[in-house]
Amino acid sequence: MAHFWQRPPWQKLRSGQWVTVERARGYSLILLGLYAIAIVGWIALSHGLVDRNGKPIGTDFSSFYAAGSLVLDGRAGDVYDMAAHYAREQQLFGAATPYYGWLYPPMFLFVAAPLALLPYPLALAVWQGGTFALYLAIIAAILRRPRGEGGAIARLWLPVAAAFPAVFINLGHGQNGFLTAGLFGAALVALPQRPIVSGILFGLLAYKPQFGLLIPFALLAAGQWRPTIAAGTTVIAMAGATYLAFGPELWWSFAASTETSRQLLLEQGNVGFEKLQSVFAAVRMLGGGISFAYMVQAVASAAAVCSVAWVWRLSTSDPDLKAALLMVATLLASPHVLDYDLMIIAPTIAFLIIASSANGFRNYEITLLAAVWMVPLLARGAAAATGIPLGFLAVLALYALIMRRATLARAGLGSPRIAQA
Repeated sequence: MAHFWQRPPWQKLRSGQWVTVERARGYSLILLGLYAIAIVGWIALSHGLVDRNGKPIGTDFSSFYAAGSLVLDGRAGDVYDMAAHYAREQQLFGAATPYYGWLYPPMFLFVAAPLALLPYPLALAVWQGGTFALYLAIIAAILRRPRGEGGAIARLWLPVAAAFPAVFINLGHGQNGFLTAGLFGAALVALPQRPIVSGILFGLLAYKPQFGLLIPFALLAAGQWRPTIAAGTTVIAMAGATYLAFGPELWWSFAASTETSRQLLLEQGNVGFEKLQSVFAAVRMLGGGISFAYMVQAVASAAAVCSVAWVWRLSTSDPDLKAALLMVATLLASPHVLDYDLMIIAPTIAFLIIASSANGFRNYEITLLAAVWMVPLLARGAAAATGIPLGFLAVLALYALIMRRATLARAGLGSPRIAQA
């Protein structure tokens, strides 16, 4: 540590030289060890399927499992009936269990129902293990070239990706952040060589409709007609499959449930504004009214749409920079972003590393990426204690970094200027 202070610390922060291979690997392994201790300890102190706080282990996954079990009982129409859905959760986990709502389109029942065929602990393990493996595989695919060359990336990518703090949040909630990051990253990896496959993967992301706003703007701006058509066809096919399997009433029930979800979870903040990581939530947490929050969110969404369309329209733009921008702008454009959704930041950083591999990083970029990497671990606690929306600020900073790079590249100023420490 003494070596760090031999020169003015801001020089180390500017150049990013403080982020050594040894530090990055060591801190990642420490975090992984802490995650393992926390998870094993929490399960050991639980009573059956219920933890010490009276919540099901895997919390939000209990909603998926309950919905899937209703489908298996021939009661798919009850998944959007809050009373019926909650009654099933109480049947599975006890009368005192809190309610975890089902907020997803009917197509996600094709995931929930097969999982409900398994005992709950095994279903949770399969869900988390399978989607976590997908996430790691996509990070590996994004970083394929530098991994093959050896060096720092080859040594660091796995512990750093596995220890990314949003991983722990996602595991604790039994949520779908791994699946979202994996599908999104896979679609962008496949886009240059397999546009049809890419479109199908984009279409599968429709189970999180709040993250689909920017994808068509990006694809159409780039003239990517094949993935656009493939994505639309995939969404239509999945909707048709749910129509045939469950009937048209389920979609009407889902449409009706979105109004309740918007009012309770987004506008009134029943989930907790400290858990939401959008500009809408930041405004509400700081005391802004609902109308003002929607206005600010609309400005942010419009800026995200315009910037993505501009960068993707440029044939000279780096494909990896385009991919990074689309992912982080997706988080900026949606009002409904929870802290486990910050999993999308991991492939964003991976794409940005590839985009920077030719010319390196500019001043403070490495330090900023290290800070953004750590933010998901602190975002909820910091927002609850201080009202500072760290998660949203991290998304905004990453977006600004990428847009700065895209603007400089457009102006022919793409080579970096790294200060020497």
